[in-house]
Amino acid sequence: MRAPASWQTRVAAYLAYRRAHGFVLVIADSQLRAFARFADTQGPAEHLTVALAAAWARTARRPHPLTLARRMEVLRGFAHYCRRLDPATEIPPRNLFGSAHRRLVPHIFTEGELIALLEATETLVPRGGLRPATCRCVLGLLAASGLRISEALALSCADVDLKTGVLSIRAGKFQK
Repeated sequence: MRAPASWQTRVAAYLAYRRAHGFVLVIADSQLRAFARFADTQGPAEHLTVALAAAWARTARRPHPLTLARRMEVLRGFAHYCRRLDPATEIPPRNLFGSAHRRLVPHIFTEGELIALLEATETLVPRGGLRPATCRCVLGLLAASGLRISEALALSCADVDLKTGVLSIRAGKFQK
């Protein structure tokens, strides 16, 4: 009988598998590697269990329920992958620590709040530098157009047609 692979080996295989299918996995990568380091220090564990997953989730520096829930959500995908190779794998239940997502109440800025925000950019350092001007421009663009911050930050000079007054958004939500 041979010893089970280390958790770091299993996580590396999972990340390679997911990336081969087009996933980027920036946050999941660091979270799963942290889980693997934790699990490998807990002694030989053949199977992923809910107890092991919950113990790792509780090691978060900020043990807020939202943080714990997000950690468990990352592990659920990995657990499904592990179960294909090891039927004894336990899938952590959804919402074990509550919902992993929260919808913040949107705030619509009043005209006065927007003016105050734009004027506050002038207090950024270095005064008279590029940072205050950039922040003012981006905030004004967001307010005037309704763009998401990721859409505004992805813009390049080629996306602006000043003659026709058209702004092309290439990287919209869900790549629309």
